Amino acid sequence: MASRTYTTKRTFIGRLSNGSDLYESIAKFCQYEDIQIGRITAIGAVKNAAVAYYDQRRKKYGTVKFKKEMEILSCLGNVSLKEGKPFVHVHIALADDKGKVFGGHLMPGTTVFACELFIEELEGKPLDRNLDEKSGLTLWAADSVLAP
Repeated sequence: MASRTYTTKRTFIGRLSNGSDLYESIAKFCQYEDIQIGRITAIGAVKNAAVAYYDQRRKKYGTVKFKKEMEILSCLGNVSLKEGKPFVHVHIALADDKGKVFGGHLMPGTTVFACELFIEELEGKPLDRNLDEKSGLTLWAADSVLAP
């Protein structure tokens, strides 16, 4: 089986400022701290949101924008390297005032109302993202594929 083992190196816990961009704030923090491999979780609320979905046939992202207040039900992601720099990949599930849930790939343009954030930096060999021709996505390198 191809897999890697990691231990927790540092854990950052904090909140993001009201009015900040959720994606950009996470990305800038990871770049500033030079986090090369890690895990991201967050909860809170947003004033508006931008999420993306990947069209597997066309191999292109489409963006959906929400111009309303929503709760962050779940915000999960990871940090790895893309072109030698820290890169964050985050998905988000949001609920509106009627309890309807929306989600997708977190994009710039999501404005924080309140957000509590955990970033766990891991210790071990960083994962590099490379273009996967079959999917059209930049995925972790082939040597990180889990297989029995």
